[in-house]
Amino acid sequence: MVRTRLTAQERHTQLVAAAVTAFAQGGYAGTTTDQVARIAGVSQPYVIRIFGSKQELFLATMRHAGDRVQQMWRTAAAEDPSLRGLGMAYKQLLAERDLLVVLLHGFAAAADPGLGDAVRQCYGDLFTLVRDLTGASAEEARDFFAAGMLITVLGAMRVLGPDAVPTQPWMADLLGALPYE
Repeated sequence: MVRTRLTAQERHTQLVAAAVTAFAQGGYAGTTTDQVARIAGVSQPYVIRIFGSKQELFLATMRHAGDRVQQMWRTAAAEDPSLRGLGMAYKQLLAERDLLVVLLHGFAAAADPGLGDAVRQCYGDLFTLVRDLTGASAEEARDFFAAGMLITVLGAMRVLGPDAVPTQPWMADLLGALPYE
């Protein structure tokens, strides 16, 4: 069997993918670099050598998640630069549940002084992008993000998206009231 070495970028991508899985399961505080290393199939010192610290690994993971949402929205806006078009694209991200859960963990960890500025920047960049792509007012973008946060929470709880739990009456009422159906 011939083994090929991964490039530095490929290894970085592999570690961030493993970190998405690990941080989605345990959040920032509850995840170790050793857990990420095990998922990626590398040593824990290697993870530290690449990222320097768990904090830097988490920030890279948050940037990846934010970039993925931005990429999805830019692609959607090329066809339909409306809030509805971006909303429909965001709902496609429910198939990437771990990515959305990482964003939720990042928002929750924003009180950490080492994370807060970067997490707020990520959120601000998403807000600005929505306004730039759609021409939405601040109020319209606020409502879009409020609905998006609800969709994110429902996706994280498996009320919405792939592998959703059986629907309860309250879920049906709430899901029926969601925008971008």
